[in-house]
Amino acid sequence: MRRLLLTTTILSLAGTAAFAQDADPRFGTFGFDTSGMNSEIDPGDDFYRYANGTWLETTEIPADRSNFGMFTALSIEADEQVEAIIEEAAADAARPGSNAQLVGDLFKSWMDAETINARGLAPARPYLDEIASVETHDAAADLFATVHYVAPWSAGVLPDPADTTRYTVFVSQSGLGMPDRDYYLSQEERFAEFRAAYLDYIARIFELAGIEDGAAKAQAILDFETAIAEAHWTQERQRDIQQIYNMMTPDEIAELAPGLDMIDGFERLGLGGLDAYLVATPSAIGQSAEIFRNTDLDTVKAWMSFHFLSDRASWLGDAFDQASFDFFSTTLNGIEEQRPRSERGAELIGNALGHAVGQIYVERHFPPSSKAQMEGLVSNLLTAFEDRLNNLDWMDEATREQALLKLSTFEPRIGYPEKWDEYDGLEIAADDYFGNRMRMNEFFWAEQLEDLAGPVDRREWSWPPQIVNASYNPLLNQITFPAGILQAPFFDPAADPAINYGAIGAVIGHEIGHGFDDQGRRFDHEGRIRDWWTEETNARFEEKAAEFGEQYARYCPIEGQCVNPNLTMGENIGDLGGMEMAYSAWRDFADANYENGEAPVIDGFTGDQRFFLAWAQVWRRLYREDNLRQRLITDPHSPSEYRTNGIVRNMDAWYAAFDVEEGDALYLPPEARVSIW
Repeated sequence: MRRLLLTTTILSLAGTAAFAQDADPRFGTFGFDTSGMNSEIDPGDDFYRYANGTWLETTEIPADRSNFGMFTALSIEADEQVEAIIEEAAADAARPGSNAQLVGDLFKSWMDAETINARGLAPARPYLDEIASVETHDAAADLFATVHYVAPWSAGVLPDPADTTRYTVFVSQSGLGMPDRDYYLSQEERFAEFRAAYLDYIARIFELAGIEDGAAKAQAILDFETAIAEAHWTQERQRDIQQIYNMMTPDEIAELAPGLDMIDGFERLGLGGLDAYLVATPSAIGQSAEIFRNTDLDTVKAWMSFHFLSDRASWLGDAFDQASFDFFSTTLNGIEEQRPRSERGAELIGNALGHAVGQIYVERHFPPSSKAQMEGLVSNLLTAFEDRLNNLDWMDEATREQALLKLSTFEPRIGYPEKWDEYDGLEIAADDYFGNRMRMNEFFWAEQLEDLAGPVDRREWSWPPQIVNASYNPLLNQITFPAGILQAPFFDPAADPAINYGAIGAVIGHEIGHGFDDQGRRFDHEGRIRDWWTEETNARFEEKAAEFGEQYARYCPIEGQCVNPNLTMGENIGDLGGMEMAYSAWRDFADANYENGEAPVIDGFTGDQRFFLAWAQVWRRLYREDNLRQRLITDPHSPSEYRTNGIVRNMDAWYAAFDVEEGDALYLPPEARVSIW
């Protein structure tokens, strides 16, 4: 088994210096913004507000945002950098089909609001006419099997969990216009208000389209979607790999949902010919098929027309765009105003043609030295976790051997892909925004079909490098850290090492931890779904996870609405395990680089204190209440406050660093502290 070497990577990262001296840290004197603290708060009572209280009290959420924090600020910065790249491309005459031409002309077509408004509904007419021509449920089911129309099911291509060297087709529930089934079914007053606003929005879309009886159609559509919502699986059930891993033959799918004609649909979509398909939510699809067949055809056609228009509202002119913004952004998320059109265009292109602009972004904003330092940090974290695995007292040797094998095959991907996406054959015109978007949908679907026909290419990145995020892919056992997140306050080459270990180090550990969380642990070292746990060790893990979940179930940021530990368990375990790994790596670094293993005190803070403050700083975030309400239902991540307080109170080192004692609000007795990884 490959041994992860500790010493060389530690010394290559930062030598023996406290932190790099050739540049100033982005935040404060050592990488932490002390002006954002509230030192009047006892860290043992509320560490999140001790570290961030002044920032939380003095920061306002921008009018064009649903929430605001370090992720948002860094994303805004990346968007501005991408916008500069895009505007340069738009200003130059470029070779047809080149990345510069695609980027520049897509941006021009989006910025040409005058042409979009003048054309209005005209580009959508052929598609609305196609829906209107449907005369039977069978004909409607035929339209479901296209890349353009809403359907009660969705499909995509991903590596086969039984053999991750090849692709298979993933099929799941679909068909709702609001964010989740709870928006249709919850009896809370606020959700009743959302439903009333949704009715108004549907009617408004029909009014703008010149379609009569919009209010009656809206009620019929809401009733139809409510029935589908009742059939849908909950968010927590959908993240349970043991429940969603259902390989079904074409005959079994035909029997499950005869009313949807899915097998013929697979053929029309280019997905036919497989021996089996991964059907994630079989009962929801089966019930939706029955609901569809029992719903009058006019309602189905109205539902399809509404979603076609709503999903493309920004393509159809200002009136449609504003109606969509008013409901989805203002009503559901509390956002007060639209972002400037150029910013929205930069985000659009940064996502849709992300690799085209990402190559330039990396050249300008991600130096090779940052990649080298990150490689050292990742190696240190892997080594620290290897040592922790070797010393876990709750894991037996048979399970430990498999866990170490899985860790040894982790593949870190840092900054940017070695193979960039290409857009050969994509047609983009400077004066046809609607057509551009439709052609892009078809182009990217054709790319998925190409994947399905060939072996899995482990070099592919689904994200552009400028995105501010990180990920773990259990099917390929890959951890990915795009260049966008490798900026301060997450990663700062000039910051004190304790800051980098507590910030990006813990993020690295978080992604590693996903390979061993409540769902990631179901995959083996080759990414296959396989139970490699002994019965005894499995029971110990589940006992620890249940105890951890009980803590989170008591966190209620909105009256009557608490964190769902079943939905957030994977991310919570990732946070806790990531911090444990990062702290171990930080202590290894300190032992190797400081006299007696103790980092110097900086501005009155010890090395360990700086480590924990770094974690708290990256989770500075404010939420609008309706956005937080939506996140509690749909987001597998806990709110930022609990990603800080909920983690540190389980770590003995935090108690020692800040002299936390019994009687402090966050205090947990040692026997109640959870340590999994």
